[in-house]
Amino acid sequence: MKQSLEIIPAIDLRGGRCVRLRQGDYDRETIFGDDPVAMAHRWIGLGGTRLHLVDLDGARDGIPANAEIVSEIVAAVDVPCQLGGGIRSQAAVRGLIEDIGIDRVIVGTGALKDPEWFRAMAGDFPQRVCLGLDARDSMVATEGWRDVSKTPALDLATGYADLPLAAVIYTNIAQDGMLAGIDPATLDDLRRIADLGLPVIASGGVTSIDDVRMLTELADECPGLIGVIVGRALYEGTLDLGEAIEVTRA
Repeated sequence: MKQSLEIIPAIDLRGGRCVRLRQGDYDRETIFGDDPVAMAHRWIGLGGTRLHLVDLDGARDGIPANAEIVSEIVAAVDVPCQLGGGIRSQAAVRGLIEDIGIDRVIVGTGALKDPEWFRAMAGDFPQRVCLGLDARDSMVATEGWRDVSKTPALDLATGYADLPLAAVIYTNIAQDGMLAGIDPATLDDLRRIADLGLPVIASGGVTSIDDVRMLTELADECPGLIGVIVGRALYEGTLDLGEAIEVTRA
């Protein structure tokens, strides 16, 4: 029996609240709740088997900033949680995994700017570190998506294809939070990264059940595509989590 595509609800944290940004813009924020723990229970109750947590303050400032509420979420749920945002030191990686109990840490800026350190983290914590590949026009963006580099996302992934990564999380920033659907360029990028032999999780743009069907079909062709993160579509109600999970299992 083939492994079904995992639907992963996102909880983005800023100032201890659940929010969503449009295209990573901190000035285009929507607040969806003041109780992230209750939100976590909501998504798990609807069938979620993993949670994607984002420390938006940490991503912007370069140091984890929502550790207290992250700890509360991890302690309150019985599913694995992955976290990204501001993870740029060994102490941060070790503390999140060993002290807080985060299942997977997601590193973006550090992977681009300090390859030696990123390689060391992946080696010290095999299958616990994800490469956060946030791209605008297929170029890697860092520092909470404020800076766009001249490094193609596919090149960065290729350079780390030999590491024991838990996954590559690929986000098309232009689509993130816009409820515009998955575009063909994103599908092509996902396919190319999966072809490297790396596990891939799609993020950004999932809006409707048709997007989930499209990604499920791609996963049938590319077994390396193992999951999809869904955020605003769940909060706005354009996608039903239970229905999305059923589609991936059909």
